[in-house]
Amino acid sequence: MRNDNLTRTYMPRHRALARAAAAYQPAEHASASSALSEALAQYYIKQEPYYRLINDEVELYEAAYSVRMPIMLKGPTGCGKTRFVEYMAWKLGKPLITVACNEDMTASDLVGRYLLDASGTRWQDGPLTVAARHGAICYLDEVVEARQDTTVVIHPLTDARRMLPLEKKGEVVEAHPDFQLVISYNPGYQSLMKDLKQSTKQRFGALDFNYPEHAVEAEIVAYESGVSLEIAKNLVHIGERARNLKGHGLDEGLSTRMLIYAGSLISKGVSPLAACRVALVRPITDDPDMRDALDSAVTTYF
Repeated sequence: MRNDNLTRTYMPRHRALARAAAAYQPAEHASASSALSEALAQYYIKQEPYYRLINDEVELYEAAYSVRMPIMLKGPTGCGKTRFVEYMAWKLGKPLITVACNEDMTASDLVGRYLLDASGTRWQDGPLTVAARHGAICYLDEVVEARQDTTVVIHPLTDARRMLPLEKKGEVVEAHPDFQLVISYNPGYQSLMKDLKQSTKQRFGALDFNYPEHAVEAEIVAYESGVSLEIAKNLVHIGERARNLKGHGLDEGLSTRMLIYAGSLISKGVSPLAACRVALVRPITDDPDMRDALDSAVTTYF
């Protein structure tokens, strides 16, 4: 007896990909292909972004992209989620459209709206529609910052349908076969009022990100900022001390990004103590006692 239990769930997605591929034959759509390349030219990553492989995240992402699985990147701020997406877009040779989500963002900001100009009314695609229509990777950064009634517009793109209804325009956009949706958020900021709905989470595969282990993070800080490896290791020590204070006076620890900022100032001739005050201590807290504790950590290593 034939058993389709293992394939039935994913066959609709395969059919959607095949249907979209059939609609995008270059020989039949030469002019459309030219317009496509023009629309996406600005979104290609021209140079290889520096990314230090941590585990098997590159291999897993490539497998997910091969089946166009939507991906969710979870991790603290400044740990490399955005850089990872940029690196993967470059490695795959795909355009990347990034949207910085915020609480004022509406569904129209994502999918598009009608605009008035000298010629009258015209429709302008939003970034999500551009990516779905032309085949880019669409990256919604810190998606949890957007309202839940806004994020639900991604649902038809993240299941077997792979389509985006444009209700105001009366059009349904079939997602291009190269389209993929990627979102990121910081689980440390979850709350009852600010979290992804289960109906959204369960449409994505997920990759966990965190701050790298000491030697790797020091290598990253040294490469990105231009300081010596010894100075980079001291900066990472400070970062690790600060991260131990998360939940004990600090809402968030020092990110790898902040350590790179401090290193960049040091590489430009700023004294380590001043660089750490400007890039590490002052931005993260206004509490006098916490500042004293962080300043003490800085003087321990510099």
